[in-house]
Amino acid sequence: MRVSSLLLLAFTAPALAAGPKPDAKPEIARGPVQPQAQNAVHTLRQIPEACARLEGMFTGQAAEPYTFTVVRISPQCQPRARFVDAAKAKPAENGWVLNDVIRVPNAACPSQQAVVHVWRKPIDKTPKLDGQGQARIYLKESSDKAKAGQLDAVPMYAAQMKVEGPSCAR
Repeated sequence: MRVSSLLLLAFTAPALAAGPKPDAKPEIARGPVQPQAQNAVHTLRQIPEACARLEGMFTGQAAEPYTFTVVRISPQCQPRARFVDAAKAKPAENGWVLNDVIRVPNAACPSQQAVVHVWRKPIDKTPKLDGQGQARIYLKESSDKAKAGQLDAVPMYAAQMKVEGPSCAR
């Protein structure tokens, strides 16, 4: 399964209308990154637990000034989190945590920048305690759950992108 082709649809313009609340502060504080040239693919961020890398590129086209994809880091990588479609998950509305805001200035058009919001949905990994106050994991129970497709929830990530500022394309 190709992560980039599957998730490419997650970052189309209609899905990006909803953004974070104006007072939302991301977990990661960062300033703008280096201005990026047109038609040059650049890495925005890596999310190792999801085996994913966010890549973007300024296109110079007025209709779609910035493209954005999620790429799998390595076929051997074993993800501990999932990267999901932001359009379906609606992270701004469903209790997700704003993890990161990445602002990428366009080197060829200083009035324009791409803004990527990365969302994280944590899970409660607090183990259940038995009658003796111990957290126990039984191999047979875990194997049976896995065979039945009842795996425990894993953290999830989603990303939304929008372009701010007037276009410089002719």
